[in-house]
Amino acid sequence: MSVKGDHLKDEGSRLQVTAAGATAGLISRFVIAPLDVVKIRLQLQTHSLSDPRSHRDLQGGPIYKGTLRTMRQILASEGVTGLWKGNVPAELMYVCYSAVQFVTYRTTTQLLRAALGGEGAGGGGAGGGALPQSAESFIAGAAGGAAATAATYPLDLLRTRFAAQGNDRVYGSLRRAVLQIRRDEGLRGFFRGLGPGLAQIVPYMGVFFAVYETLRPHLSGLDLPFGSGGAVAGTVASVLAKTGTFPLDLVRKRIQVQGPTRRRYVHKNIPEYKGTVGAVRTILRQEGLRGLYRGLTVSLVKAAPASAVTMWTYERALLFYTGLAERWEQSL
Repeated sequence: MSVKGDHLKDEGSRLQVTAAGATAGLISRFVIAPLDVVKIRLQLQTHSLSDPRSHRDLQGGPIYKGTLRTMRQILASEGVTGLWKGNVPAELMYVCYSAVQFVTYRTTTQLLRAALGGEGAGGGGAGGGALPQSAESFIAGAAGGAAATAATYPLDLLRTRFAAQGNDRVYGSLRRAVLQIRRDEGLRGFFRGLGPGLAQIVPYMGVFFAVYETLRPHLSGLDLPFGSGGAVAGTVASVLAKTGTFPLDLVRKRIQVQGPTRRRYVHKNIPEYKGTVGAVRTILRQEGLRGLYRGLTVSLVKAAPASAVTMWTYERALLFYTGLAERWEQSL
């Protein structure tokens, strides 16, 4: 049977899936790093040029407007390296996240099929009580996202804090950041915002994989760029999932920079929030509904290439590693 005819979660050994997921995360992160920094800066901004209320607080930090203008402003004030701030913890996070996500996704699918006696998603729920493909993919995707988020959350928090600091460096290095957070905030400091993070990632990854697995078979036979429908399916799935869960992602970012260093980042006027619900209420009261969607445009722009590169690289990396294993076995 052709490898392309199988689902991602059925292909390769656990080691091969882990290696392919890590490779996909590493390459994807490097490609979209500048857009990620821009997104974080916009999410942390509590004022904008188009909001007349912002003019009362111009000393709170730089005012960013639009993806390209924000990128140019960062380049002008912080140099090229400003667009890759937080890239070291982010690279570590993406590698670990992708590996944990794909392994958990594959393992959860196998457990579901073993428990329900189903052979796969193709039967639409028929055959031994197997779940429909969309339900199976949703559960496996949500489990993979939750496990990966919890396992790599300290790296996510460090990524956000480094991306949020301007020329006034809050942390001199990754090691010093870890030691300083541990000393001043304790172990709980590394998990600020984990609640909204899990609340966001479960529906996000569930919807992403459900849409992806539904679209990919229909697109696989088309003559598309890169020779696969995986990139297009990944892009559509990511855009739909990201739009629906974006407010929780913004709240997570705002909570991640709480603590004793809150007023030292590039945006020095970030309010103090009391929990997820309190953060949502404060944002709605001070910034309106629009405040929950700051940075959505660049987030969608980022999500498309990130997911496309991730899924495209994952499929080809998995083919490479499985082929490498086959050649190794033949040589023995």
